[in-house]
Amino acid sequence: MKKTLFFVLFISMFFSCGQTKDVTSKKLTKINTYWQQHVDYTMDIDMDVNNYQYKGKQKLVYTNNSPDDLDRVFYHLYFNAFQPNSQMDIRSLNIKDPSKKIADRISRLKPNEIGYIKVNSLKQNGVAVSHKTVGTILEVQLNQPIKSGESVTLEMDFDAQVPIQIRRSGRNSKEGVALSMSQWYPKLAEYDFEGWHTPPYIAREFHGVWGDFDVTIHIDKNYTVGGTGYLQNPQEIGHGYEDKTQPVNISNSEKLSWHFKAPNVHDFMWAADPEYNHDILKMENGIDLHFLYKKNLEEKYLKNWKDLQPKTAELMTYFSENVGQYPYKQYSVIQGGDGGMEYAMSTLITGKRKFGSLFGVTAHEMAHSWFQFLLASNESLHPWMDEGFTSYISNKAENEILKEGKENPHEGSYKSYRKLVNLEIEEPLSTHADRYHTNKAYSTGSYSKGNIFLSQLEYVIGAENVAKGIKKYFTDFSFKHPTPNDIKRSMEKVSGIHLDWYLNEWTQTTHTIDYGVKSIKGQTITLERIGKMPMPIDVEVVYADGTKESFNIPLEMMRGNKPTTAKILKDWGWAYPTYSFTVSKNVKVVTIDKSRLMADVNLENNVFEKK
Repeated sequence: MKKTLFFVLFISMFFSCGQTKDVTSKKLTKINTYWQQHVDYTMDIDMDVNNYQYKGKQKLVYTNNSPDDLDRVFYHLYFNAFQPNSQMDIRSLNIKDPSKKIADRISRLKPNEIGYIKVNSLKQNGVAVSHKTVGTILEVQLNQPIKSGESVTLEMDFDAQVPIQIRRSGRNSKEGVALSMSQWYPKLAEYDFEGWHTPPYIAREFHGVWGDFDVTIHIDKNYTVGGTGYLQNPQEIGHGYEDKTQPVNISNSEKLSWHFKAPNVHDFMWAADPEYNHDILKMENGIDLHFLYKKNLEEKYLKNWKDLQPKTAELMTYFSENVGQYPYKQYSVIQGGDGGMEYAMSTLITGKRKFGSLFGVTAHEMAHSWFQFLLASNESLHPWMDEGFTSYISNKAENEILKEGKENPHEGSYKSYRKLVNLEIEEPLSTHADRYHTNKAYSTGSYSKGNIFLSQLEYVIGAENVAKGIKKYFTDFSFKHPTPNDIKRSMEKVSGIHLDWYLNEWTQTTHTIDYGVKSIKGQTITLERIGKMPMPIDVEVVYADGTKESFNIPLEMMRGNKPTTAKILKDWGWAYPTYSFTVSKNVKVVTIDKSRLMADVNLENNVFEKK
């Protein structure tokens, strides 16, 4: 019995590590342990544009690809956040630097202005199940567990009301857009290797299950609708979607039924307004770009929306070439929301902007189609992975497409990061998005420090390796849920450089980088590490005779160095506070990191000129 138990435990140990052992050959066989859940939504929505209420029917087929049996499931009911005394309301009233978009607005909502989703009935395979609503989460106790590998059908009837436009979703925005319908449906929560993800909605980010959506929206016939998915019945709808070469058969009823399908996405957004212009730009690669914006905008804004269209095509090409090919045949840029926010196959952005701003927000939100909607990292746990990486690639795209000629298109992120450090309110990037002490720490960390994660990697492993690493990351993890370790491993595989130290220091601590030139004695240069975070060091030496020489000092933990034309010196072990090297001629000036891609928090000690 003891020998049998030992054998079972031994085999179990290897299986849990993603390996089994062939006891005859004594070889280990790899097992692919990655899995993700799958959902198929079929929804029918009847919208009343007079009171902004709608009735919904949802049929959801949920496939449990996890190794676990599930006795409960959870849904997000995001609209419930827009009620006085909700956690979003209380958080906004108590945080040190509340968003101006929210402030105390939720606390002042009247009953006909709030948002809600009320679940009237829910069935599991045709049998009613027990459920209760707790804020923005629906907790469901299943009648029968969903066993590993099984699928279950969940059918729901619900009523909902669209809140006044406050944060992302809502009705009657400041620019007059009638309906910005994001986070509008009961959305199944994600279950992954870390378990269930059921944070209350506090106005931050999202995490969703991959699946197919089939959505029918019944709405006043004067409204034009756009958003996620392909319209299935354009000849019955019109509004700029129809094929002009085919007969059109539009109903005379008061409402039209818009039928959309979206394959392999993890969210569904739509917007509607009776005054939308609808333009379509057809790209040569077969992708249609849809633009929906208010036809009563001032002439200068209407011109900007027209000028935006060919530039959006350039953005689509840039991101496809530099990250990975966009896999859908449609993308929509829609006026709505409260700023700019990414969604599947689409974005909502405010439209009354100067052209530079309109292009910039479009570039950022479209880039999210790659970083979060194709590479679906958990935005709540790792907001820096989507906001930071999006900022990185959109900055580069803007610099090229608008011919800005910036040597470092990420310079603004470096300035914001240094300001955050000086304010002494920085928090680790590993902080959950909802739990940052201040909005500033969240936004600067996620956008700026997250951006620097990649731009600074150009300094560590070389720009060409970062470019290759991004493409490998896309190839290996698109249509999955990558984690911080996955981007690290992608960069390691293309560069051959060890990056454990980099991921840890930059994302899990608030250690700062500060290197300085300590002294020049004769032909010996001594550098010092003042900050806690170690880095490889690039040094330029200008000699007394006017000639220059560049050096690269790898960090020992890297176990390698980036491709460079500089002279490679001996590794610097991180525990040593100083490092000295000797050159062949008398020295005039020593400069650390002329590229300014290293996020050194004190640039004043990076240059030493011998008097």
